[in-house]
Amino acid sequence: MDESLVAPELRHMVRRYPFKLLEYDFGRPLTRLLIKFMPPTRMKGVTIKALKGPPRLRIYRPAARRTDASLLWIHGGGYVLGAARVNDFSCSDICRTLGMNVVSVDYRLAPKFPFPIPADDCLAAWQWMQQSAASLGINPARVVIGGASAGGGLAAGLVQRIHDAGGTQPIAQWLLAPMLDDRTAARRELDAVDHYVWNNRMNRAAWRLYLDTEPGSEDVPAYAAPARRTDLSGLPQSFIGAGSLDLFYEEDRAYADRLRRQGVAVAFETITGAPHGFEEWARRTDIAKRFLAKARDWLRRTVQADAPAVAAAPRAVKASVLSGS
Repeated sequence: MDESLVAPELRHMVRRYPFKLLEYDFGRPLTRLLIKFMPPTRMKGVTIKALKGPPRLRIYRPAARRTDASLLWIHGGGYVLGAARVNDFSCSDICRTLGMNVVSVDYRLAPKFPFPIPADDCLAAWQWMQQSAASLGINPARVVIGGASAGGGLAAGLVQRIHDAGGTQPIAQWLLAPMLDDRTAARRELDAVDHYVWNNRMNRAAWRLYLDTEPGSEDVPAYAAPARRTDLSGLPQSFIGAGSLDLFYEEDRAYADRLRRQGVAVAFETITGAPHGFEEWARRTDIAKRFLAKARDWLRRTVQADAPAVAAAPRAVKASVLSGS
């Protein structure tokens, strides 16, 4: 990819960061090891409590709570990497800035735990929040489900699954460059583009490990790749943001357009010149700060609105699709 397309303040970072590490066999275990030894992040005005589960969770509580709404957050990592504590800063920032509780899911990772296990962990977190609402001091009917990258894909799949089950629904989905469509990985012509940070070779490997089958296959199960769903009507209002240089930009834009055509209120944010995940690895830059401010403002307006819970009519779903269905 031509470096001149990258926003000027991000260029030195895409040169410096070892993003290509994941293209090598040793990249995934080495990255997991580095994450394991990351120092903890603490922010004044926020307490963090880890629950060993199941489900494994990290709970962020503000010293000054200003809303009974809450965010269920799902971290990224291509379904094969990451941990909830990697997002301690961003979750704490949302918690303190908006004065709201945040619950982050430490779901199990592929390839040891392929689909549907990570998706089931996220559903278990939703159910735990519903059952623990009183002790958390939250309104179970005012939960936003959000995530970044693979976490955005898990969040979108979880929203679909909750919709189909009926009952209490999330008031919104908040997705940052979500990894929604395995069919992108099957497009070999995208290999030549060689996107910064997360290219299609990495994407194909990650989807293969998560699905335990080739991406683009016809038998990918429901909720595993949310973009495959045809009926998006009745899903909650949505925020989707992605950089223009992100491999996921096209699939994210297409998903937003389809949601909008089927009657869902959608705010889509394009960040020109931004590669995948810039809001995390370049969060000190002005371009990342502007994007995160817009995303947080949307979230703030959403949770401040008087939005009653909307119960979706249950749909017939095959019990064999997901364990725990």
